[in-house]
Amino acid sequence: MAGEMAQKGVQLDQETISCSICLDLLKDPVSTPCGHNYCMNCIKSHWDVEDCKNSYSCPQCKKTFTSRPDLLKNTMLADLVEELKKTGLQAAPADHCYAGAEDVACDVCTGRKLKAHKSCLICLASYCEKHLQLHYESETFKKHKLVEPSKKLQENVCSRHDEVMKMFCRTDQQLICYLCSVDEHKGHDTVSAAAERAERQRELEGSRQNIQQRIQDREKDVKLLQQQAEAINLSADKAVEDSEKIFTELIRLLEKRSSDVKQQVRSQQKREVSRVKELQEKLEQEITELKRKDAELKKLSHTEDHSQFLHNYPSLSPLSQSTSSIHIRPLSCFEDVTAAVSETRAEFLKYSHEITLDPNTAHTQLLLSEGNRKATVMSEHQSYSSHPDRFTDRCQVLSRESLTGRCYWEVERRGEVSVAVAYKNISRAGESDECGFGQNDKSWVLYCINNSYIFCSTKVGVYLDHSAGILSFYSVSETMTLLHRVQTTFTQPLYAGLMLYWSGDSAELCKLK
Repeated sequence: MAGEMAQKGVQLDQETISCSICLDLLKDPVSTPCGHNYCMNCIKSHWDVEDCKNSYSCPQCKKTFTSRPDLLKNTMLADLVEELKKTGLQAAPADHCYAGAEDVACDVCTGRKLKAHKSCLICLASYCEKHLQLHYESETFKKHKLVEPSKKLQENVCSRHDEVMKMFCRTDQQLICYLCSVDEHKGHDTVSAAAERAERQRELEGSRQNIQQRIQDREKDVKLLQQQAEAINLSADKAVEDSEKIFTELIRLLEKRSSDVKQQVRSQQKREVSRVKELQEKLEQEITELKRKDAELKKLSHTEDHSQFLHNYPSLSPLSQSTSSIHIRPLSCFEDVTAAVSETRAEFLKYSHEITLDPNTAHTQLLLSEGNRKATVMSEHQSYSSHPDRFTDRCQVLSRESLTGRCYWEVERRGEVSVAVAYKNISRAGESDECGFGQNDKSWVLYCINNSYIFCSTKVGVYLDHSAGILSFYSVSETMTLLHRVQTTFTQPLYAGLMLYWSGDSAELCKLK
């Protein structure tokens, strides 16, 4: 019989043999006149609270009694509970429903207390879900302010007057109660805690907007740095590719030096990317800190308890100093690396050409000498015969020889000189761009002036690979330094050209050994 009862008892579920007040198995079960069962201590404690109202109610059916009912022990139910305990039936609520050391406990529960579901800022007490029902059902209690469970409710009470502190003294920057405002804080600038909270909330929102803007700015800077890093890598890759092509196409003997250029580019690339990454990491760290700070402020902004908000607000750590503004450097010209590589002059001399100037093309202020290899600007016009190939307005001259294949020549200059190559059909008359070297699609020029940053000597070497479409200008001294390189397609034979500017300036096509 006991076994059958036990099996049926299990099916009755804990609700049948549990106390609806403590939610545990019934201890010393007693019955009320309305037929509901409770632990003797639980119902006594419940009615002890109601003693002051001289009205007693059943927690389950809410039936009220004008006098405190006598409680009779339910012997049969007590025996049933004892029998069912032997089968291993446990207390109704799971362990996680009970309040632990770190939890806020219900102030109404007796015996083993349940976790509080809400705290009331008016009652200054915390309630489990069951004991909170009165706050939802009673018109009076519905007006109370419920917040998340808190162990710090007593911090809302004035230690001097034992009153809830609902005001804030701006003069002394502290929470006070109403009696404080007419006592030691009389005449101070006082407002309601809610009003002060609203003001601080606005400040907090302003701080959050500032943080969010800074996060956006930093993320934008990080994106720019990422783009710069990508551009550096692309530029470096292109520089390596172009360098390899130059060394392969121009001089096979200089292939060894392409690895030196590659190493120089990669070293510069590594330094630049390292600099960008370091700065990027600093910005990402700042973003992480800003997000953490924003989460802290967000959490505080959602605090429903004005007092807790105002208690915690002064303790917020200030924002750290922002990383200096990001200045994106102009992309380094890796192409300059190839320009800085010294060349071997002896290799170019293999392609040297004997070149002379054509008197029929020379402007009348140019005096030709040294076997028509040197041109000097004179203050007076020379007595040249009329010729359709002569430059009439620009102080220019072309070579007699046409240039195809691979050619190399050098120009020794004095003063401002432009070293050029041009097609034979370049215009000869007028001041228009059609006549000037380098100002049209029929000529290419290197402009040379004294003290120019691109020059380390007065001698300029010119290398032409007509079929490959390569034209290179070099500064010639003990070594050769690339000044400028053109990669194009030449459709006609070229002629060496010189353009001079001031009286006394000269340029000479050198004899090469």
